[in-house]
Amino acid sequence: MVQNERIQPLNGKATADGGYVLYWMQQSQRARYNHALEFAVLQANSLEKPLVVLFVLVDGFPEAAHRHYRFMLEGLNDTAADLSRRGIQFLLVHGDIPDAVIEAGRRACLVVTDRGYLRIQRHWRSTVAEQLSCGCIQVESEVIVPLETASQKEEYTAGTFRPKIHRQLERFMLPVLEEEVDIPSLGIDPGKITPQAVSLNAGTGKSAEELTAELDFRLKVDRTVPPVDWIRGGTVSAMSRLDDFIESRLEGFAGLRNNPGEEYFSDMSPYLHFGQISPLYIALQIGEADSESAASYLEELIVRRELAMNFVFYNPAYDTYSCLPQWARTTLEEHEGDRRPYTYSLEELEQAETHDPYWNAAQKELAERGKMHGYMRMYWGKKILEWSSHPSEAFERALYLNNRYSIDGRDPNGFAGVAWCFGKHDRAWPERPVFGKVRYMNDRGLERKFDMKKYIERVD
Repeated sequence: MVQNERIQPLNGKATADGGYVLYWMQQSQRARYNHALEFAVLQANSLEKPLVVLFVLVDGFPEAAHRHYRFMLEGLNDTAADLSRRGIQFLLVHGDIPDAVIEAGRRACLVVTDRGYLRIQRHWRSTVAEQLSCGCIQVESEVIVPLETASQKEEYTAGTFRPKIHRQLERFMLPVLEEEVDIPSLGIDPGKITPQAVSLNAGTGKSAEELTAELDFRLKVDRTVPPVDWIRGGTVSAMSRLDDFIESRLEGFAGLRNNPGEEYFSDMSPYLHFGQISPLYIALQIGEADSESAASYLEELIVRRELAMNFVFYNPAYDTYSCLPQWARTTLEEHEGDRRPYTYSLEELEQAETHDPYWNAAQKELAERGKMHGYMRMYWGKKILEWSSHPSEAFERALYLNNRYSIDGRDPNGFAGVAWCFGKHDRAWPERPVFGKVRYMNDRGLERKFDMKKYIERVD
C-alpha cells in the first residue's frame, strides 16, 4: 500500500482508453522499495493493462559530467535486471524531456511518475502533465516523510524541522511490499511505445550492459571529469555497501564519523542521489541496530537530508547567493572589505594549489574520488569563503566545484551543504573578520581535534 500523502495528481485528467500504464522513471532509478513503481503496478492491475517503464537519458543535464552519467548508467543495469525478473518492460530513450515522455504517453491510459525537487525536475513534470491527454500521477519515494506532510513552509534550521518530522515518522516507516504483476509486458514491441525506445530487458537482443556502454560512448557530455573506479553504481552495489557498513562501521559512527582520518561512513549519498537505493530501506535497516550510532545516522539520513529537500522546494533561489538568510548576507557584506590573508583564483582552487595542505587534500579527494569527507566539506567551503574577494563569488565557486566533481552534487543535499557553509540552517556566532557572524573554521581546529596527517595519507 502507498500512503495517500505520497500521491499527487499532476493534471486532473481522467484515465484514457490506452494500451498500457506508463511509469516514467526519472528520479527513483530502482525497482526495489520504490513507491512509484508499486503504485504503477497496482494501477495497471486494476485497469487490467500491462505496465511499461520508461527512462529518458538526457544529454547535458546542468553541470553533470561523464563521471555522473557513468554511475547512473551502471545503476540502470541493475534496474533492468530487477524489472525483467518481474516481467516488466524497461525502455530507454536517449532524447529530450518532455518530448520523449509525451510521445510514449500518447498510447497510455495513465502515466505515473516519481518526484524530483529541483527546478528543472519540477518543470519537466509539469510540462509533461500539461501536454498529456491522460491522467498523470506523481508518487513520492525519495523521502521518508512526504515533503508537504513534514512542513508547509521553508524551515529555518534543523531545530525547527526536527520535531515536525519526528511526529510523522512512525506512520511512514513501513516496508514497501512488492506487488504481483498480473499482465507481463516483456512481449510488447518497444517501437509501438515510441520509435526511439530500446529495451533494456534480458533476452531482448543486446544486454543492458552492452546497450548502456554504447549510450555511454554516444553521450554528449563533459568528458574532462572522468568516471571513478572505487565505487560502482546500482542497487546491488548500494545494498552490499550498506550491509558492510552496518556490520563493520556503524557501531563507531557516532564517535568517529567526523574524524577525517577515519572511514566511518556508509557511502550511500551517490546512490541516494540517483535514486538507486531507497532512504526508507536504509532507515529500516539502520533502525534495527537501536543504538546511539544508529540514531546519529538516522539524524543525517532523515532530518538533515529531508531538510535539504524542504530548502530547494520552498526556496526558489536555492542555487544562488540570495538563498542565504538575511542576517548571513548582511554580516558577510559588512565584512566584504576586510583584508584577506590569502586570495586564490578559481583555477588555483580547482587544481588544489593553495598554501593549506588540508584544504588541498580535500579538493583532491573531491576531484579524484568524486566524494569528500563530510567534516572536510564544511572546512573546504569555509575556506573558499575566506579566500575569495566577495562572498557571492565564493558561493558560486563552491557550488561550481561541488557540482562539477561530486558524484552526489547537483542535488538538494549539495545545494544545502554549500549554503550551510555561508550561514544557511545555522545561527549567528561571535563576530570576526571576513566571516562576520557566520561560523568560522580553521586549520588549528582540525589539528586540535584530529590526526590530520592520517587524513592526508588516506587521500594520497
